Amino acid sequence: MKRRLAVVSLVMFGLSVLFLFVWTMLESVFTGMSTIAERIVTFALLVLPAGLGAVLGVLSLMRREGQNGLAITGILLNTLFALFHLLIVLFAG
Repeated sequence: MKRRLAVVSLVMFGLSVLFLFVWTMLESVFTGMSTIAERIVTFALLVLPAGLGAVLGVLSLMRREGQNGLAITGILLNTLFALFHLLIVLFAG
């Protein structure tokens, strides 16, 4: 069975949301962590998977896989999620 990039894009969004939930629940454990380390972890766990999901959604549209609605949904959700957390990483401080 061939995996569709649009579906993988939405899975990446779900993974990003799961990482956000876990990071929020375990935030009290990391109280002594430096701000640079927090930014790196936030970027790696929240921004990169969502950015990859957005790219996969665009690739799905370019390959004309036939699931345009899922691809566009994946692009929008992943892009908004990645941009929001990228702004937090860049401007929080």
